[in-house]
Amino acid sequence: MLQVQFIRDNKEEVIKQLQVRNVAASIIEEVISLDEERRALQAQLDNTLAESNKLSKEIGGYFKSGDVKKANELKAQTGTLKETSKTLSEQLNEKSDALTNLLYKIPNIPHPSVPAGNSEDDNEEVLKEGEVPKLAGDALPHWELAKKYDIIDFDLGAKITGAGFPVYKGKGARLQRALIAYFLDKNTAAGYTEYQVPHLVNEASGYGTGQLPDKEGQMYHIGADDLYLIPTAEVPVTNIFRDEIVSENDLPICITGYTPCFRREAGSYGAHVRGLNRLHQFDKVEIVRVEHPDNSYKALDGMVAHIQGILRELKLPYRILRLCGGDLGFTSALTFDFEVYSTAQERWLEISSVSNFETYQANRLKLRFKDENGKSVLAHTLNGSSLALPRVLAGILENYQTPEGIKIPEVLVPYTGFDMIS
Repeated sequence: MLQVQFIRDNKEEVIKQLQVRNVAASIIEEVISLDEERRALQAQLDNTLAESNKLSKEIGGYFKSGDVKKANELKAQTGTLKETSKTLSEQLNEKSDALTNLLYKIPNIPHPSVPAGNSEDDNEEVLKEGEVPKLAGDALPHWELAKKYDIIDFDLGAKITGAGFPVYKGKGARLQRALIAYFLDKNTAAGYTEYQVPHLVNEASGYGTGQLPDKEGQMYHIGADDLYLIPTAEVPVTNIFRDEIVSENDLPICITGYTPCFRREAGSYGAHVRGLNRLHQFDKVEIVRVEHPDNSYKALDGMVAHIQGILRELKLPYRILRLCGGDLGFTSALTFDFEVYSTAQERWLEISSVSNFETYQANRLKLRFKDENGKSVLAHTLNGSSLALPRVLAGILENYQTPEGIKIPEVLVPYTGFDMIS
């Protein structure tokens, strides 16, 4: 979340930047007003406690000198001061909680390069690359290919669990496993350390990375244990560093991990959410970085280039979008989305988001490092999908289909052990 002092010191600039996200100025005014009330209560409490401490010392002196009457008079005053301090402390806690809860509702300040806009229609295309294959007139969308070659069973998943939980079979399961291994190998070769992390997190972890309270309705919650199924590996991986002071010499910290992801997000109906286009459970390989603030945007560029390299090897047509203020994720300062072109569906499918959160997550996490002067400084956190599997798989099935079957991208053949699904 944003720091109150930063909001106070940069009020007009914060209001101006948040307008790119269509956030009203009134919430910033409310933060400053609440903070003024909190500060006033803190000052009253400090003064009351100081007066109480002063009287306590005087009482000790009077008892030592034998003036018991005066000591008892002052003791009566300290009793009143204790009641006052208790009341002020309770009011201060209430005001502080109200301020924190309000700060949780304010998204991150967008980077100056983020374009204004209200929806995905206003996102800015920054690059398009790769050749769109010319398919035969009877080319099929991936959900029909999956049925034709018996590699993904959506009906069986619905029987076992419900819609949005597919069952991968035979070469479909092997291709899925191959993609996971390929992505992890590419990431570790680029300097990311592989971690295996829990698929359930506690509430503190959800707040730490900003999924709570913003995305609470999209997360699966296990009430009996008060745990949440993860929507992305970003949550457990980044929370490794919650309440930590890392060494500046250890920066950057680069981690990759594979996890299943679970999202309740209610889907609309129609072809754009059919098949693998939108799922409640899906696999994803993630990259996470903890960076020095001076280096985080260079690191973001490096993450974008890394994912470009993977898509070039897969030989999938893709484009990169800079998200506008209205489509920018709640915690992000700047996000680039990658989309693969689905030739059979004739539409772009989002397959990765790469984001710099600057200090927004670190402030919630209390993730800091000591600078050269020994001062604790908030780190910058970044993350990216590298990659989300369902739509990559959809893109491969559709773009690589031939009359003889579905070719396997050359780079994946060592992982699959076969070069054709037929």
